[in-house]
Amino acid sequence: MGEETIRERLERGELTLLAPEAAKAARTRGRLRPGEAESDVRTCYQRDTDRIVHSKAFRRLMHKTQVFLKPEGDHYRTRMTHTLEVARIARTIARALRLNEDLTEAQALGHDLGHTPFGHAGEVALSDVMGVPFRHNEQSLRVVDRLEKDGDGLNLTYETRMGILGHTGEFVPETLEGRVVRLSDRIAYINHDIDDAVRAGILANGDIPRSISAVLGESHRERINTLVENVIRTSGEAGDIALEPQVRKAMDDLRSFLFERVYRNPVAKGEESKAKQILRELYRYYMAHPDRLPADFVPQLDFDGISRTVCDYIAGMTDNYAVYKFSELYIPQGWQLR
Repeated sequence: MGEETIRERLERGELTLLAPEAAKAARTRGRLRPGEAESDVRTCYQRDTDRIVHSKAFRRLMHKTQVFLKPEGDHYRTRMTHTLEVARIARTIARALRLNEDLTEAQALGHDLGHTPFGHAGEVALSDVMGVPFRHNEQSLRVVDRLEKDGDGLNLTYETRMGILGHTGEFVPETLEGRVVRLSDRIAYINHDIDDAVRAGILANGDIPRSISAVLGESHRERINTLVENVIRTSGEAGDIALEPQVRKAMDDLRSFLFERVYRNPVAKGEESKAKQILRELYRYYMAHPDRLPADFVPQLDFDGISRTVCDYIAGMTDNYAVYKFSELYIPQGWQLR
């Protein structure tokens, strides 16, 4: 019998230290494509995290819109900073509940890899041109399963993949870790979007209804602290990931308030029509000129077809790159003597 590897020691530690209902790396349902050799030093969920962090799609998150399109200033959230905030909230909850932090982190870091340029405006634009709903959670799964690594995908574990898919939408992950990420995503964005809206001058903390502040708190710190501590306490008692009814209602009311005052605010969304038009025109152009797609997308045309391939290409763009490609294709360039 050989010497125990670091991975095997970590897996044994999970069986001892984690809650009975926590996901265990040694009991994973496996990777999308089985047969990979195991690492000597990392569990399968740690490898998932590393693959996500080293992916091209993850790097692009730093230049993708969260709420405010191309804001002036360095302190507004991007899709990357949102992802990191979700990961930190989710790990705090997972640690307190003795769940698998490595799986939680992998799911959190991968949950928004499929987001379009220009935030949810990009989703609307691609839904329009495709004729079917474009859902970023489904695209995130597509990114890790098929699009990364020149079509090979990242070959993640089932548990990480389902946590990515189920962070929003009708499907709810089987693992408690996935449900932690699902709730942490909402905790993160409703709070940091308030922070950004206040910075943008379209909202003041005092605008938040007293019925909400009385439950969740007056400040960014207080609201997150209330929600995180409540989900830890309530989940520990309920045996599932949950909030007390009063706190859940206050969080839902706060989300509705943000839709009314921020997400549909003409100041915050004033440029969205232009952003949507950019993506629609890019889609039309590449549908007519598939030969102008990047070389690494050309093989995809044979098995996914032109519409899906063009959609994948545009969905992966950053805000700046989408504007650059539109300008290159449609804006006259100054004549230069050669």
